[in-house]
Amino acid sequence: METYQFTNEKTLDQFNEMIAAKKRNGFVIIEHNEKLPYVVLSKEKKSINHFLHLFLTCITFGLWAIVWVYLIVTLSRKKNILVAVDEDGNLFEDKCLSA
Repeated sequence: METYQFTNEKTLDQFNEMIAAKKRNGFVIIEHNEKLPYVVLSKEKKSINHFLHLFLTCITFGLWAIVWVYLIVTLSRKKNILVAVDEDGNLFEDKCLSA
């Protein structure tokens, strides 16, 4: 059986830099495979202080509700992403489905 090398040193360095940047952004490694270079990263959902946002919405006559809804949509769910190198040696990032 013949094995093929799809990655080179430059691609692996970019791959490791991308993983390091994601980890600095709050992601945690769930699964890592060195043979087929891919990593599954996860970021937990953040809690929102709803009382504070309700107070700010009342003070700004409802304008703060736009920010509040945006925060609810973006921060209240868990994020899983896949960072990998494809067979052409290109880096890519994709969303993973979470249960």
